[in-house]
Amino acid sequence: MPESLLDTRVPAVLLRIDRNPFHHGTLGAVRSLGRAGVDVHVVADSTGSPVRTSRFVRQLHPPPPPGATPADIAAVLLRVAARVERPAVLIPMDDAGAIAVGALREELAPAYLLPQQPGTVPERVADKAELAQLCAAADVPHPLTMVPDSAAQAASAAWRLGLPVVAKWSRPWLLPADSGLRSTLVVRSTQEARELYLRTEEAGSRLLLQAFLPPGTDRDWFFHGYADRSGAVGGGGAGRKLCAWPRGAGLTAVGEWTENPQVRTLAERLTGELGYRGILDLDFRRCGMTGDYHLLDFNPRPGAQFRLFADAAGLDVVRAQHLDLTHRPLPAGAPLPGRAFVVENYAPLAALRPARRGPGRELAWHAGDDTAPGRAMWGLWGAHVARRLLGRLRRLGTAGAAGVRPRVVRQSPPPPPSLTGVTEPTDDEKASSC
Repeated sequence: MPESLLDTRVPAVLLRIDRNPFHHGTLGAVRSLGRAGVDVHVVADSTGSPVRTSRFVRQLHPPPPPGATPADIAAVLLRVAARVERPAVLIPMDDAGAIAVGALREELAPAYLLPQQPGTVPERVADKAELAQLCAAADVPHPLTMVPDSAAQAASAAWRLGLPVVAKWSRPWLLPADSGLRSTLVVRSTQEARELYLRTEEAGSRLLLQAFLPPGTDRDWFFHGYADRSGAVGGGGAGRKLCAWPRGAGLTAVGEWTENPQVRTLAERLTGELGYRGILDLDFRRCGMTGDYHLLDFNPRPGAQFRLFADAAGLDVVRAQHLDLTHRPLPAGAPLPGRAFVVENYAPLAALRPARRGPGRELAWHAGDDTAPGRAMWGLWGAHVARRLLGRLRRLGTAGAAGVRPRVVRQSPPPPPSLTGVTEPTDDEKASSC
């Protein structure tokens, strides 16, 4: 994309509240905008992060403190705006940031260029409980979901949905960093469901139980895009998750741009119903029995693999937002089906294989015009893996010394209490919930 297409007088500020040093999506946004001549400021914890070594970073800024209030986040962003000294395009790179920016829109608007949409929309789509209701209203398939009101109801709901089930915290951005709780996990017994519910207060949001859609070949899909001022969705496309980390249910380690009209139609239907504006990242899983594409997550920000969808004109979602908010037209670039994206630290063998002929492949960390982050990543990742392994060995050693044996959970049907606040699945729902 020629630099003249973007207004390089307008800088960009990337916000990341989550302290993940290996978030390759942030590096992708830094490179995409920096290569187009835009000054890129990063508000994130850069300690131990390869992102800080990129030559396209104009300046690093300290992030909001852990557990920051909206007032704290506003203060940090306004302080950054004062240093930048001119209105900038603000792009949150995680859900917590997107939700905070949406709620603070009026306060931030004088200093930042932001999409025009109601401030509650990012929080509504990121909340897993509300997303189920939004999908129902828009006629977008979504796994059957129950919201229990007690530990007994959690056990009964898990049994009625059919084990295993998927457990999610409705607002995962509120999970304490040191709690050991995961935003999503597969529950395989009613006792697990009961014990998980008892940690609701610690988690800070409601527990959801969803019908489990088994993974399989050609079942995991995603859609990235940018909804502009008119509501038109561009700058992205549909892709297949070829390899995940953790295996089977994690982030995209290897992805491929694959045209899918059904996935695009569902994405545009939901964004149209919501009046959504801005960058979006949707995760789908195709049901092996019905063929329906079920929406699993709606992330109101760039997905970590958004650079997969750089089209023939060089347009991606972060460039689309910069162009749209500076009132410049989005170039009409041809899609590049077959283009691949590989995250080297999660899929090293795939990264080492020669790229096949065609529309090309992009690596998350390594780039010929920005080599330092790739080199830094391997050193930092090696130290990270070593720490994790040592911690695991210590825990195993402590458990062995204490004579702790693995606990066996015997599965038995729970008593059938009435599920106050939990919807009983119909026969049709049971048949289609896979």
